[in-house]
Amino acid sequence: MTRALRKTARTVLLAALVLTVFGSGTTWAGSAAELERDGRAALDKLYASTPAAKELAKKAKAILVFPMVVKAGLFVGGQFGEGVLFKNGQASGYYNTVEASFGLQAGGQTFGYALFFITDEALKYLDDSAGWEIGTGPTVVVVDKGYASSLSSTTLQDDVYAFFFSQEGLMAGLGLKGSNITKFTPDE
Repeated sequence: MTRALRKTARTVLLAALVLTVFGSGTTWAGSAAELERDGRAALDKLYASTPAAKELAKKAKAILVFPMVVKAGLFVGGQFGEGVLFKNGQASGYYNTVEASFGLQAGGQTFGYALFFITDEALKYLDDSAGWEIGTGPTVVVVDKGYASSLSSTTLQDDVYAFFFSQEGLMAGLGLKGSNITKFTPDE
């Protein structure tokens, strides 16, 4: 078995385990400190690979980072991850992201993403909602490498900018529409 195939098999098995846990309400993170540590490390990695993200961070009101999201499916699929919201460089809340999907799909992958909140209104929406389904509420723009090169303070006109990073595994496409983001309290 090739290394890539073994890695994909591990990802699919991990994802299946995570999908089993969805209904129990159990969290992945051992503690708030671990989530904060992993979130900071993920942002450092993103900034090193995408300078536009580092520049955008200077203008953002807050950044919600999900260091690792697991996605898997075989006709029925789902994804799950936990993240931390940074305001003024300090952890100010903890969130999970969950998505279910149906249709022609097979595979598994892990990835991370960061949401850069540019407007006070978008951040207020996150703070005030009992759960945010992406695709409703604030406008989210997914930034790819081409779009990142054109970002500047004069082109920032949307509420939230999303960057994906650390994608591994085999499953077609990354997207956020339909993802539900909900606040939770991790273990201390």
